[in-house]
Amino acid sequence: MQHIGAREFATLLVGAESPASAAALPLLLDVREPWEFELAALRADGLETLNLPMSQIVQRVAELDPARPTVCLCHHGVRSAQVAAFLEQRQGFTSVSNFTGGIDAWSVEVDAGVPRY
Repeated sequence: MQHIGAREFATLLVGAESPASAAALPLLLDVREPWEFELAALRADGLETLNLPMSQIVQRVAELDPARPTVCLCHHGVRSAQVAAFLEQRQGFTSVSNFTGGIDAWSVEVDAGVPRY
């Protein structure tokens, strides 16, 4: 499993300004609960985000493409690390990363407009 930090992810998003580059963006798999996602979400033009709570991953894993680059996000990076490990080790995902520090790091390091909780 790879790890990606808030600033590194922000750099990736900035580099995706053209439609062709945006198509190459990974899926952002937000594994927080819906109320958390509604309160504080990472949104960017061209970025596909799926809110799929950790508690539903096993039942809904078939909705995901194991070959698609995927970045898992949660509040601080713990749940997303567990989901990323599950996807890689048990589901055969070939390009999965954990967003270290989670949405909290994004709010502190990149976008203070995203609420902290």
